[in-house]
Amino acid sequence: MSETFYITTPIYYVNSHPHIGHAYTTIVTDVFVRYRKLFGEETYFLTGTDEHGQKIAESAQAANLKPQEFVDRMTAEFRDMWPHLHIQQDQFIRTTDAFHKSAVQAVLQKIYDQGEIYLKDYEGLYCVGCERFLDQEELTEEGNCPDHQKPPQVRQEKNYFFRMSAYQEWLIGLLEENKDLVQPARYRNELLSFLKAPLQDLCISRPKSRLEWGIDLPFDNDFVTYVWFDALLNYVTALGWPEDSRYEQFWKHCHHVIGKDILKTHGIYWPCMLKAAGFPVFKKLAVHGHWVVQGSKMSKSLGNVVNPLEMKDLIGVDGLRYFLLREMSYGEDANFTEDLVFARYHGELSNNFGNLLNRSISMSRKNFENEVPPRGEPGKQEIELYQMFEQETSQIKAWVEQFEPHRALERIAMMSSAVNKYLDENKPWKLAKEEDQNERLGTVLYTALDASAWLVCLLEPVMPEKMKAARIQLGLGESPMTLEMLKPGLVQTGTQLPLPEPLFPRIQLKQKEPEKPGPTPKAKPQSEEKQEAELENLVGIESFQKLDFRTGRILESKKVKGSDKLLVSQVDLGESKPRSIVSGVAEFYRPEDLPGMNVVVVSNLKPVKLRGELSEGMILATDDGNSLKIVEAPGDSKPGTVVR
Repeated sequence: MSETFYITTPIYYVNSHPHIGHAYTTIVTDVFVRYRKLFGEETYFLTGTDEHGQKIAESAQAANLKPQEFVDRMTAEFRDMWPHLHIQQDQFIRTTDAFHKSAVQAVLQKIYDQGEIYLKDYEGLYCVGCERFLDQEELTEEGNCPDHQKPPQVRQEKNYFFRMSAYQEWLIGLLEENKDLVQPARYRNELLSFLKAPLQDLCISRPKSRLEWGIDLPFDNDFVTYVWFDALLNYVTALGWPEDSRYEQFWKHCHHVIGKDILKTHGIYWPCMLKAAGFPVFKKLAVHGHWVVQGSKMSKSLGNVVNPLEMKDLIGVDGLRYFLLREMSYGEDANFTEDLVFARYHGELSNNFGNLLNRSISMSRKNFENEVPPRGEPGKQEIELYQMFEQETSQIKAWVEQFEPHRALERIAMMSSAVNKYLDENKPWKLAKEEDQNERLGTVLYTALDASAWLVCLLEPVMPEKMKAARIQLGLGESPMTLEMLKPGLVQTGTQLPLPEPLFPRIQLKQKEPEKPGPTPKAKPQSEEKQEAELENLVGIESFQKLDFRTGRILESKKVKGSDKLLVSQVDLGESKPRSIVSGVAEFYRPEDLPGMNVVVVSNLKPVKLRGELSEGMILATDDGNSLKIVEAPGDSKPGTVVR
């Protein structure tokens, strides 16, 4: 019997247009669903829009529209965008849907009848942007809302409250007993830290005298329900509670994907609401960071949003999907710049995987009559490559299940680099010139094609359309593969290979507009300016002679904790003890690749600490802008030999 997987995005507030933050959350959720399908699980993917509240009413009034007309227009922007980003949800819910409103009222009535909702006068600090009352502890030192950087208003009014305080000890116990309920773990710790202070009851209504655009409270027609019991309940109501079989099938397998700005609502309010209503608590809360633009969180109120459709026009939809999943370490904030986008695109897609696929197919077509070559007898290199692929695939599955897609893609990029390295070492272009090496040529090219097909399967959840094109280029047809299929022999000897087209063509970057010049000094002759510029880039022989280059042999290597790019190695330089040297090659080499390698080291640099690891030198590597290759010393050189 297959596993069941239900996953949701937050429902997006439609007072403004969708941006790259919305796109990331929805794309990463779509990727998780596609991976779970690859693993053979039965899935259900929910997204939608939050359409009630004060900001909606105000935005509708400003647009000279009725609230329903306004939300119809804005919701269409979200619903229409997702297919453009290759997102395939199972359901799109709107909080204005009739079935949702009916179910919300049923839950509210149930909790009210239990005596857990009551009416009282309340005075507090109200943030219009957040549409909620804030605690004094939540404000900045200047007394502002931390999200909107504006002081909240003091408001006094009569409202209904949910007795959330009664669930504080229960919630603490839930979080302490279920260490995997919230990921990454620091967000669970953040919730527990918040719960050290007394938990307040939750305001859940607004008087109609102030706000009419909402769902009527079933027990008092003078009030509408406020966001929490409206928006959060969508995750349950979408499954047709209480009568639809989908609720029984999927709810107990629910995973929520959210941004860290709504951690409190989903990690504190929502579990208490579920407990009061008699629903099981969700299985997982997977919390991601924010995209940072120009030093600030991307935010509609700050005006620094990025339109995802504009970005996908630059690098393609699947290129954008890959960048978003690869660049953000899930749970951390990440920078969004065009330079970073193009560096990932060219470095890992165009030059790494795209190049592997293109040259494997092209050399096979050239040397084996446009067909997949005979597999031949695999040797030690082929066996080790496949063993590594099997091990990495198991780890990739684990990382996806742990909601760490960036780590999964890091390993896939490494696997692709390993196949490129395999080709470079076996030099099929040279084998093709030797008649007695035809069988070996076939084995090398077959292995490269077969490994490429394996990578296509692992990348398909992230880049579905590009990998569909790759399958066709490999002669595999259009049907997706499954994880169970991943074993040697994916491509079949004799299969026709179509003429390959670059999946990720290089993109010519537009020249940035030059800054407006200030007052300029008197111009120098062009030849003099050129000569001065050249001289500025030159290093004197005296400076160069201060550097001490020596050969070394790497004895062991490991990843630097907390870094995706750094390895720390113990290097024998012919001294009384090995040197500890940190190098930024982790994206291109595994720790087990380095022991035994003879390298060139700058040995007289001042020791420094990098990410807590001592570095007593520098291992030289070439950098073509896309990949790093360690400079290897001759195999017979003794550690400590001077390099001149």
